[in-house]
Amino acid sequence: MRIAVIDDYNNAAAALPCWSGLSAGAEVRFFSGHLADPAAVVERLADYDAVVAMRERTLFPAEVLSRLPRLKLLVTAGMHNAAIDLVAAARQGVVVSGTRMTPFPAAELTWALILELSRRAGAQDAGLRGGSWQSGVGTGLAGGTLGVVGLGKLGKRVAAVGAAFGMDVVAWSPHMTAERAEAVGVRAVGKEELFSSSDVVSVHLRLSGSTTGLVAEDDLRRMRRSAFLVNTSRAQIVDETALVKALGEGWIAGAGLDVYEEEPLPAGHRLLDAPNTVLTPHIGYVTGDNFALVYGDSVEAVNAYLDGSPVRVLSGE
Repeated sequence: MRIAVIDDYNNAAAALPCWSGLSAGAEVRFFSGHLADPAAVVERLADYDAVVAMRERTLFPAEVLSRLPRLKLLVTAGMHNAAIDLVAAARQGVVVSGTRMTPFPAAELTWALILELSRRAGAQDAGLRGGSWQSGVGTGLAGGTLGVVGLGKLGKRVAAVGAAFGMDVVAWSPHMTAERAEAVGVRAVGKEELFSSSDVVSVHLRLSGSTTGLVAEDDLRRMRRSAFLVNTSRAQIVDETALVKALGEGWIAGAGLDVYEEEPLPAGHRLLDAPNTVLTPHIGYVTGDNFALVYGDSVEAVNAYLDGSPVRVLSGE
């Protein structure tokens, strides 16, 4: 079996020892450069029986899958991947297997972005090295309000840290209940109240048809001019055009983003010039322990498929 590991940007996957555990006869090749053009994706992967893909990075719609007749196994980081047409894969006989991922890294990065927006440690470091001493005034978090949009595994962790900082934590999602919120020590509120009352709004929803564009221009206009928006979930949940406008016109104080509608973010993208932003290159999942888990599970998925007993199979039903 020939295996392609794609979107291995800094060759971190290739450096892991887990690949030595592949079944005899399996050959693996790593690709660090991202391909967005469907024709280029097909050309690169046409000679491979299995592909290991990073979650929601390279698109595998029906039209791409149909042009990869040799493909038999597609392994994705995580147990959900909106970039893969699972129904088309099943119809074509392609097994799609997921992997485990830990929720800790993305929650930790969320707080790195919140703290950088509020205290600007990185910017202060750069200023100090450039010869200045103190530039601007930070924003305290204790006594402020943290609004968590989505209270799943990540949202709960972010909420707990907010409470530890002495913040009043409120939460909303389309299916939020007071009981669910109370169970983790936060207060359920309506969407309008969350955006209008929060000093920091942090997004932690799974991307789906119902959550695409869920944070719209009206929501951003309700936010305080001193408030920050943080998104380490999926870019498509927040209306990007409205966000750029909000930043440019000062509706909000700033935004911390780890996810983008187009990844890697291309040179000249409008967000790169947006004021009061902290931007990271989708590193919420990028830690050594998480990579070891994801790619160790990928090796297990390949071996299990070759043994005739696929594991963690994802279904489009």
